[in-house]
Amino acid sequence: MSRYRTILIFGAPGSGKGTQGKILGKIPGFYHFACGDVFRSLDPTSELGAQFLEYSSKGELVPDEMTVRLWHESIRMTVESGKFKPERDHLILDGIPRNVAQAVLMETHIEVRRVFHLSCPDRDKLVARLKKRALRDNRLDDANEEVIRNRLGTYDSESKPMLSHYSSVKRHDIDASMTPLEVLHKVLEGLLEETSAESSTLTPR
Repeated sequence: MSRYRTILIFGAPGSGKGTQGKILGKIPGFYHFACGDVFRSLDPTSELGAQFLEYSSKGELVPDEMTVRLWHESIRMTVESGKFKPERDHLILDGIPRNVAQAVLMETHIEVRRVFHLSCPDRDKLVARLKKRALRDNRLDDANEEVIRNRLGTYDSESKPMLSHYSSVKRHDIDASMTPLEVLHKVLEGLLEETSAESSTLTPR
């Protein structure tokens, strides 16, 4: 099985990964997959839904094998339904992989072409964004400041080392404190670079 051509949107909770991913997913040739949305859509009375609620309510990551298993099953279903066409589309991943262990588990399925790192060192700004999102979207995992700061700590200790794991991949560091439109502009510049490079390798000489 060939691996999915993948663009990774990476950053701390509240950095704007979902906002950018949703916009990119509406562009022909790109398919956006947000792992958090899949988890939040689970029936909380189901075994997997109850397990997700248990971890997310404390700001902790869902265990790696469970996360990757759910991701793989969801992707398989989108391919079968025709929503995601790997031969045509780049896969935009948001929220997965969240640590090096998950990245290793997913290597047989994805080929990461670019990493867009949405960086925001101002943790207070991220906390404010997440609290605002909690009110707007009724996100229980964003409502409690202690849980939010625990999530940010988990990101620093478990997720951020992935930048080293993908050190051989072209990375774009983007200031996430800019407006969503400014961030999108930077992301699109990188994607144009990627697709242009890919086209040049396919063009007969």
